Amino acid sequence: MLKKIKWSKVLLFLLCLAPVCYVLRRAWNQDLTANPIEYITHFTGDWTLRLIVATLAVTPLRKLLGLPVLIRYRRMIGLFAFFYGSLHFLTYLWLDKFFDLHAIVKDVGKRPFITAGFTAFACLLPLAVTSTAGWIRRLGGKRWRQLHRLVYAAAIAAVAHYFWLVKADHRLPIFYGSLVAALLGYRVLNGAAFGRRAPRAQTSVPPTAATAPAHRARR
Repeated sequence: MLKKIKWSKVLLFLLCLAPVCYVLRRAWNQDLTANPIEYITHFTGDWTLRLIVATLAVTPLRKLLGLPVLIRYRRMIGLFAFFYGSLHFLTYLWLDKFFDLHAIVKDVGKRPFITAGFTAFACLLPLAVTSTAGWIRRLGGKRWRQLHRLVYAAAIAAVAHYFWLVKADHRLPIFYGSLVAALLGYRVLNGAAFGRRAPRAQTSVPPTAATAPAHRARR
């Protein structure tokens, strides 16, 4: 059983890494469209949001399908969400703003979708730092679970970021927002997020290693 889990984790790792390999191949072939910065921003934002939703979906799926083993994959999915979110964030800071602090601060104060993206990142950064078993021991189960509820606020901020960014066609932001609402609603109704202690077996693996802001851009 453990051997199967090990190899399935290897497969999941490769699947999660595939998108960045794809975009690197396109970059090598100079095939990043007429606006490479916009393309990379869109691409990394897309995968950040997809992996955030996938991370949140693990708990409902493992309970509804009766597959407790799914909990073993949640941390990896969460870490990859943070990885793509970091690439997304770095694209904005470096390729878009060239680390111009004045322009970045102005953007945060002026444009709501940027503010939402920064809010999501601020929520998710401590989740990445405390995603290890060592931090679970340091914080204790209760405090660690309370801290990691920030992922819900980060998911909401990420959807708001996407919704405010899109100027016309809101179908995709509404779709992702509906998924996040359904997943958070499931947790509230089942006491997984508020008030009820999570099963002890869950504390060995973070509920989400971290999810990154979906500082997403719409084509």
